[in-house]
Amino acid sequence: MSVLDALVAATGGRPVLTGDDVGDDYAHDEALTVAGVRPAYVACPTDAAAVAGLLAVATEHGLPVTARGSGTGLSGACTPTAESLLISLEAMDRILEIDTDNFVAVVQPGVTLAQLDEALAPLGLAYPVYPGEYSASLGGNVATNAGGMRAVKYGVTRHQVLGLEAVLPTGETIRTGGKFVKATTGYDLTQLIIGSEGTLALVTEATLRLYPRAPHTATVLAPFPSLEAVTRAIPRIVASGVGPMILEYIDMITLSAITAHVGLELGTPEEISSTALAYLVVMMEQMSDSRLEEDVAALAEQLADLGALDVYVLPGGAAASLIDAREKSFWVAKANNADDIVDIVVPRASLPDFMDHVAAIAAETGSWIAGCGHAGDGNVHLSVFQGDPEVRATVLRRLFAIGMELGGAISGEHGIGRAKQRYFLELEDPAKLALMRRIKTAFDPSGILNPGVLLGEAPIDETVSP
Repeated sequence: MSVLDALVAATGGRPVLTGDDVGDDYAHDEALTVAGVRPAYVACPTDAAAVAGLLAVATEHGLPVTARGSGTGLSGACTPTAESLLISLEAMDRILEIDTDNFVAVVQPGVTLAQLDEALAPLGLAYPVYPGEYSASLGGNVATNAGGMRAVKYGVTRHQVLGLEAVLPTGETIRTGGKFVKATTGYDLTQLIIGSEGTLALVTEATLRLYPRAPHTATVLAPFPSLEAVTRAIPRIVASGVGPMILEYIDMITLSAITAHVGLELGTPEEISSTALAYLVVMMEQMSDSRLEEDVAALAEQLADLGALDVYVLPGGAAASLIDAREKSFWVAKANNADDIVDIVVPRASLPDFMDHVAAIAAETGSWIAGCGHAGDGNVHLSVFQGDPEVRATVLRRLFAIGMELGGAISGEHGIGRAKQRYFLELEDPAKLALMRRIKTAFDPSGILNPGVLLGEAPIDETVSP
């Protein structure tokens, strides 16, 4: 039996794409610096048994395997090789259960955030992780430990996943965790698989934590005279107890670009907009309108004390448009020909120091670096405009190194993938890398899962765009 015939048999007779039948979308994700590669095979299984069968065939024939969800990632983690079997989980798109007693949803990995939210809204429930793209799949979110603007209140994906069904490259299927919030029973394999970027196992089912959907929200916009004033205000706001759902900083240039992108006019007076160099966007939520009003009043008073030039409570339409614009900041940067986008995370109290270093690096290298970020959790998104690949590599290496020196990490939510692999391998503790490789070998002794991603030995050429 040929490899193709074996793959078709493993999927129960579903077509396996090869050659010209493999569409361009399967060749890449949304990373700016990783070239697309058309895989040798694309299979679209519908259940865990088919995934297990495909992995067994891949192990037998030594086929490298890349899993793909919606392809909205920004690190090249689901970019295959030319020899790869790409397992697209798009057909595994069923919400298996919404358990309103235990506040959990059980979903297949191809379910999108938009699909889950549509099902939860009538029930007054919500899944809180929104990394900025509602077409993103839950399986991809698990693989990359996706975060987003709501992380300051709810945390990231790993805080919301209670259990998994996953298939090992040997074809074995395991279950981890369940519909419970605590356990001290052996190693926590759920947390080990989350964020592993498809290098350890393929997730075929996830049990997710749900929350009551707050019916009342308010969005506050606060202009500040400097980015330093914004970054120094952030820890004070978090410590105040107002509990913002979203706490974002946006520099003047980025705010102008993203509002223009969606056609939003904020209507701030000229004397304010001409002097503000940075903005805080704070969204509050509450179960009652009166409590929300009290929280907003307390927040406004605090922002004024912290040096805000003014405080604006945005009307519903403008608030929604501004949040939507902020979520589309990647697309705005891409449309404006950014050469790279990074998502470094530092302790939030270190944000002022980090941003001082960013300004110095930009000036010393002749680069333009603009940005915004999840200020409440120290996750900074920077658009780097530097056309010289060698200079840009120096800029990125310095940014990552400073972030790590301040107690942070190279990536807060996009992951390492292929795009940032060279910097990860250069800057991370060698003992930790060696341990990660041993874990990788234990899960994947044949080394077929996403070779070249995260821990791969060969540097990836960042100079070629998809």
